[in-house]
This record gives sequence, C-alpha cells and structure tokens, in this order.
Amino acid sequence: ELLEVVSKGGGESAILRHTQRNKKLFVRERLKLLLDDESFLELSPLAGLNLPYGDVPAAGCLTGIGKVCGVWCVFMANDATVKGGTIYPIGVKKQLRAQEIAMQNRLCSVYLVDSGGAFLPLQSELFPDKLHGGRVFYNEAIMSAMRIPQVAVVCGSCVAGGAYVPTMAEEAVIIDKIGTLFLAGPPLVKAATGEYVSPEDLGGAKLHSKVSGCSDHFASSEKEAYECIRNVISTLNYDPLPEEVVEHDSPLYSSDELLGLAPRDYRCTLPVKLILSRLMDGSRFQEFKANYGTTLVTGFGHVEGHLVGIVANNGELSHDASLKGSHFVQLCGQRSIPILFFQNTAPHTAEPTSISQAHSNRLKAQASMMAAVACAAVPKITIVIGGCYGNDSYVMCGRSFSPNFLFLWPNARVALVDSRHFSAVPQAGDNDCTGDESELKNLKEKLEEESSAFYSSARLWDDGVILPQNTRKV
Repeated sequence: ELLEVVSKGGGESAILRHTQRNKKLFVRERLKLLLDDESFLELSPLAGLNLPYGDVPAAGCLTGIGKVCGVWCVFMANDATVKGGTIYPIGVKKQLRAQEIAMQNRLCSVYLVDSGGAFLPLQSELFPDKLHGGRVFYNEAIMSAMRIPQVAVVCGSCVAGGAYVPTMAEEAVIIDKIGTLFLAGPPLVKAATGEYVSPEDLGGAKLHSKVSGCSDHFASSEKEAYECIRNVISTLNYDPLPEEVVEHDSPLYSSDELLGLAPRDYRCTLPVKLILSRLMDGSRFQEFKANYGTTLVTGFGHVEGHLVGIVANNGELSHDASLKGSHFVQLCGQRSIPILFFQNTAPHTAEPTSISQAHSNRLKAQASMMAAVACAAVPKITIVIGGCYGNDSYVMCGRSFSPNFLFLWPNARVALVDSRHFSAVPQAGDNDCTGDESELKNLKEKLEEESSAFYSSARLWDDGVILPQNTRKV
C-alpha cells in the first residue's frame, strides 16, 4: 500500500496537470521508454514518506538501476508532480546515494532533469554543508575524472542549481517546448530588470542547441529524446561489467514460504538455515565451522549462479561466534568472494551489565570481527531479516560499515535497543514512581515508532524495503 502511494508521486491532480496541461510524460513512463526491459531495481522508493515537510508525499526524485542498450546504468529522475520537482533535503540525500552507487560500481549515470531547483525555505538543510546539494556537482566532476560516463535529458524546467546537472554531464539532450535551462527564470528577470522574457527565449531548446551550446542534442518530442539518449549510450564504448549467463538451480523450497518464516522479533528461535534453504541455488550450503559458535551461521553457496559467502545470525553473537565470523570474513576477503549478511541481531540490554571476564572477552572478539568486516575489500550486501540492534548491527555490516547495498524486510526493526527489552523502572522506595513510569512509557512508544522498517527507509538509512520472496532477485 505504501509503494502504491509513492508511485502516484504528487497525487492524481498533480499528474493530470503534468501530463495534460504541460504535455509531459510521467517519470515512470519516461523510464519505460529508456530501459531495455521491465527489470528495474528502484532504490529507496519510500524515502521521504511522511517526513515533516508539509504535504510532500515522498522525495520527488526517483532513483534506480537498470539496463540501457545492454549497459548497466544508475538513473536519477526528478518527479515534477511533487512540488514541481523542487529539491528537498531527502531528495539531495537520495541523489547522492545514487551517485555513490554509480562510483562504487562504475555504472553509467542517466539524469532526467525536471526540477525547480532547491526548496528555498529549507536552504540551510540543502546548501551549505559538505553532503548538501553542491556535492551532486562535485560528484559529477569526480565521476568524469574516473571515466564513468554521464548523460542527461532536460525534460522540463531546469532551474538554478538543477541547471548544472545536465551542463556537467558528457552529453545532454533538450526537448523542444518543454525543456528549459536557466539559472533564474522569467519571474526573477521581471523582478530584477522589469523586463518580460518568455521561458523559450530565455533558455529553451532552440537557444541552448543553436546559440549557447549548453545542450548537445535537440529533440522535438520526449519519445525522440529517449531514443536519442539510447543512441548516445550505445556509442559510449562502455561495458565494464561483461556478464556470463550462468546456469543455476532454484531453491528446493519456495521463496514464498519466506513470508511465514520472517522473524517477528529478535529472539532467534527460528533456525536461520530454514531461511537460507529458500534463498540458495538448489538449497545447497557448504557450512564453515558448523559445530563451533553456532549462534552465527557461516558458509559458501550460490545465489542466481554467483558464488557468495554467507554470514547469518542464529542467536546472540557470542565470543566463539564472533571469532568464527572474523575468520570467515577474512577468508572471503582472501578469496575475493562477495559476502551476504543476514541480520537478526539480539539487542543490547537496557540494564547495566556486570563487567565479567566472559563479557570482556566477547567485546574483544566482536571488535575483531568488526575490523574484519570493515577491511574486507569485497562487495558486501546486508539484508535485515529481523532485528538490527546495537553494536551487533555494526559487526554484521550495518549502514555505518558501508555495505554496497542494505535492504530490509518489512518486519525489520532498526534501533540501538528494542523497546520490548526494557524492564519496569520504578525501584522500591522511589518517591517519583509515577513520573518514571510515564517517562518509560513515552520512551518505549518513541522507540517502537522509530525502529520500524518504514521509519528507517523514509530517512534513507537503507536502499529500500523489499518483499522477502523477492530477496534472490534483488
């Protein structure tokens, strides 16, 4: 239901105005004209959902990964039905994440620009800092230096900071009558000089194709523009990821059964191998140190024909389990094998823990595994299948340890502690029991709300909430 809400952008009336009055294609229709086929991984589709930005339903920026002319590309497309494509802080964050993915995986970047520039009332959250809007242009320059191609289509308004996105790309297409490109539009010209100038005369397709040279290709329609950009991509001479079609078996058990296996909380009473058997090719899994540190499951297998190392929680991360994880992660690094982490971590206790030799040893072993995970120079993908709590989430390659991708199942919980792990606070003899109880109740409610998968994904702490049965495909 949430994905359905987000897919409607700014709502039906905004889509009608965009398509009927302004004669423009909806952002998802634009992508269909560009992509080779229907397979498109949309990144963080719920980003921005219900954030405190008035009536903005989502980020106003669609990002994802798909193929054009056989070349894997990252797409960054403004959705002008959401406040005219105006850039909000969450939209900047989403675009920067897409560029990070493009750089890390050396993927061609495609920008579909239809933006009114930055949302001025939030300029302090958009402009001044290192990871604010200007970083988009910095990244474009760095990607050019890395010889990662970038192409752009000006398919609507392209104002202020948004104007630099296509002009810094290697090749840009602008569409007649609907594409405009300027630092400040006609209303600001009128305010500054008293002159009236039409959008076309100030920064239309003919001007930028014939006079300024800001655009490299003129298109008389949207359809022609996307055909043109497909032709551009076909001449990039860029295919850094030659792919072999690998024959692979399906799991012996249906992936649909994952819906009934998704953990409802961190208690880990469910053996994680039941989940792995519905994800691995042929349900085959070569376990590593099977009888040691059994609260962590490690081993090798294939997913869609690709050899991967598996690191999966099967209970609390004990001293032995952490040493085993450290050893296994180092093996994967040594052999250049990508690692899949399946997180269902036990949370920190909210009560003070007595310092003991065993506790100290476990901390040291977990620190060792953290270092191994941080330094393993292989692709890492993390799926939170249950709880993501406390320092265990770092050990299991949570967001702060920069996995290449991190996805959540809808039942996932992300928090420092689990609200259900709190005990009743008031102690005997306490004069202010009522106040303490009320405070604890409020804290538990706050933690409950803030730890949901959707709260997390709305803030772009991950790359999206995915359906369990789609995990192999994703």
